[in-house]
Amino acid sequence: MIAVMTVHAQKADSLMMVADSVNTESLELVPLSAADSVANEDTLVEIIPIQPFYELWNDSDLTDIEARALDWSLRWLDTTDCVAVHDTTILPDSVYKARLQALPCVIELPYNDRVRAFIIRYVKRNPKQVARMMRMSEYYFPIFEEALARYELPYELRNLPIIESALNPIARSHVGAAGLWQFMPGTAKLFGLEVNSLVDERMDPVKSTEAACRFLSSMYAVYHDWNLVIAAYNCGSGNVNKAIRRAGGKRDFWSIYPYLPRETRNYVPIFIAANYAMNYGQEHGICKAPLEKTLITDTIRTTRRMHLEQVSQMLNIEMSELRRLNPQYSKDILPGGSSYALCLPSDKIGPFIDQEQDILAYKADSLINNRRAEIDMAKVTSVTGAYRVNGVTYYTIKKGDTLSGIAKKFHCSVKQLKQWNGLKSDAIRDGKKLKICK
Repeated sequence: MIAVMTVHAQKADSLMMVADSVNTESLELVPLSAADSVANEDTLVEIIPIQPFYELWNDSDLTDIEARALDWSLRWLDTTDCVAVHDTTILPDSVYKARLQALPCVIELPYNDRVRAFIIRYVKRNPKQVARMMRMSEYYFPIFEEALARYELPYELRNLPIIESALNPIARSHVGAAGLWQFMPGTAKLFGLEVNSLVDERMDPVKSTEAACRFLSSMYAVYHDWNLVIAAYNCGSGNVNKAIRRAGGKRDFWSIYPYLPRETRNYVPIFIAANYAMNYGQEHGICKAPLEKTLITDTIRTTRRMHLEQVSQMLNIEMSELRRLNPQYSKDILPGGSSYALCLPSDKIGPFIDQEQDILAYKADSLINNRRAEIDMAKVTSVTGAYRVNGVTYYTIKKGDTLSGIAKKFHCSVKQLKQWNGLKSDAIRDGKKLKICK
């Protein structure tokens, strides 16, 4: 099933709940000079998407690598049957064109043959996947729209994750991009996301959206054209700049179209088609896919190191559910030290607060401590000169020692000494070490 299957009861409340998990004061816009450097260098840290959702069909020019990526992307997609209530007949061009023109958009959404081909592929050939996206958008679009509004960005950009990750927050590409917005690690860190062995905020819906808005804002400050920004999001600003130069300095997507990489030539038409499908899917007989269950969520912040299994066992929440709600914790561990958000079903917030100390203590040694606080260092005894490590005593044989004498010194038998050390006779040699396992 899909990685996140939760829906908030009221959109206004859900925005407040989710917004609590990000500290916006710690995020600052990249200066224009930095944005210029991102746009003008050919060798860059790029955002590289997975083979996007638009390739969920057989295309004659798919490469072998793209075909394998397509197979990967289909593994988690739900194929729930959705009973159509309208005819899905292909419509005249005039209808598609009029509907695109009617959308209240800032970004240009022109119509042409390429756009038409992708619209048909969405609404005619892949209605089940569109049904899934339409349902999942009820959870993710409020998160996207809240951030887009704060950064004064067009709401149409909420459809970028549809073609980047199919709204799968734990999507990973074969080149290392991850999350709803498919950030590469270097770009993620540049825009304030934490990526390490325990935490990958590229998979945090709120924080990755914040980073994406900052990135899109910085790129618009360079290009002042949303279609060029969208193209740069796909292939990197270096490739867009090269295409602009090869087109004689023209700064219009359709003018530089022939000089862009093949996948980027498709990317903007598919973005237009995705906007159409998400707005007019129901007009083509596509109904929203059913939910596995409805879940109202809330977040709580903690600076304490904990394992999701501690929360799961003490609050009786399935681990799979906790992982869906907290996909950024790649090893199921909240590192502690700094403030981290834990997303829970809203009815579990009170019990978490009441039982926090018990939760932190549950299996702490085996789940989270891992000798982090203290290691049992070797301790030398003043009488025997032996030392102990992790419950085992080590004694260095001295000249004149015998097994019987050593056994008496450590209150054990000769037989035990031989067993502990794999000795077949009583012969010992000074300078060697003996283990006393008691």
